Amino acid sequence: MSAWLAPALAYLPQWLDYQIAQLGLPGASVAVAKDGAVSLAHASGVADLQTGEALTPAHCFRVASHSKTFTTAGILRLLDAGRLRLDDRAGSHVAGLHPEVARATVSQLLSHTGGIIRDGEDSEQWVHRRPFLNDAELRAALAEPPTLPPNTRMKYTNHGFGLLGLIIEAVTGETYNTWIARDVVAPAGLAETYPDAPLPEGTPLAKGHAAPALLGRRYGVPTDTCTHALASATGFVSTPSDLVRFFGQLATTSPSTLLSFESRREIARPLWRIPGAVVRHYGLGTAHGETGGWTWFGHGGGFPGVRSFTVVVPEHGIAVSVCLHATDGDPQGMVENILRILQVFATNGPADPALADWAGRYWSLWGASDFVPMGNKVLVALPNQGNPFADGSVLTPTGSDSAMISEANGYGSYGQTVRLVRDVSGTVREILFAGSHLKSQQDAAAEAIARYET
Repeated sequence: MSAWLAPALAYLPQWLDYQIAQLGLPGASVAVAKDGAVSLAHASGVADLQTGEALTPAHCFRVASHSKTFTTAGILRLLDAGRLRLDDRAGSHVAGLHPEVARATVSQLLSHTGGIIRDGEDSEQWVHRRPFLNDAELRAALAEPPTLPPNTRMKYTNHGFGLLGLIIEAVTGETYNTWIARDVVAPAGLAETYPDAPLPEGTPLAKGHAAPALLGRRYGVPTDTCTHALASATGFVSTPSDLVRFFGQLATTSPSTLLSFESRREIARPLWRIPGAVVRHYGLGTAHGETGGWTWFGHGGGFPGVRSFTVVVPEHGIAVSVCLHATDGDPQGMVENILRILQVFATNGPADPALADWAGRYWSLWGASDFVPMGNKVLVALPNQGNPFADGSVLTPTGSDSAMISEANGYGSYGQTVRLVRDVSGTVREILFAGSHLKSQQDAAAEAIARYET
């Protein structure tokens, strides 16, 4: 493990816990892997607001459209085995399709460019008003004409990945769930991942939660729904730890033999611009982007009451996954902010041991400030921000207990002094920051109660 990574992983749970409390989310589960090994698995909050059950890293989540990347890995394993080709027409494997749907290639289906309707004319399964489509219903929908001609644009489609599930069944002669569990999930070494519900008895599953805007409070949303014929598009259940293990194996830099090097190059290649305000691309079952100069690929998922996002940064051998069980959570934003936090640690390096006494979280009426030594300086992070180090102050030590604010924005206290305040035992009790006493949470809370609530 890189020397900078350990202190970065030590800081991430502090930032995440603050974010969850501030945003009023039920909880969050996050995992970070380095070179295929899980280096951090952290959960914050509760698995179910109604019962108060604590959320743990072992809790599974409905990871929904992450299923598309598992399906893509399955297709590429069949490609590696010579059992199909990316330019195969869907109709060469599955009968009864509309002629234009039948002409769509496997590659077009994997990249959402076959022009197929997203969720059909009745998509009420996404609000629990109907079950997910069974095999006959999916086949009937695929007998209808596509929405667009193929290769027109990237147009997301769950039905298209449902068709890929039918192709896998036609090629293997087995059900999708049986084959994908044995030939993709098991070889990847994933012990907490399932193609669909219901789950094995005793498997902990986080409950979904709706946003509080409608009722003025959150309410629970069940997540144990079976997705039937659309498991290949949205059925998967997993943990962040298993997701980072899986996505890490898809990078060309991985020693994994889950896929051939050629297939991993295919899955890691961006193909189509995703229409939208932010520049992102889609490849074969993977989304592609860049954050702070780090290029990544991965996928997200949205299920009733649950949202998730996972990326791998091949250049650095790092994979990050965040699962949130609330419809108003932003897992992609959290993942990208985690990458930004990691970048700050990577740039500045591990801290000089002499700065250990500067580390800690200190409070005032305005909130918390995290003092984080890196290299030969101390960075001041604001954990209430998505990117806590953005525009933060930097302290350059001038003595064992003193420093100068050597970097700050125009509204900050650039050039002013900062000092550690110790008690009689020599323990740091406060930080005097540009004339303002920042206190421990316990002392700040006692002061707030005495001043404002007594």
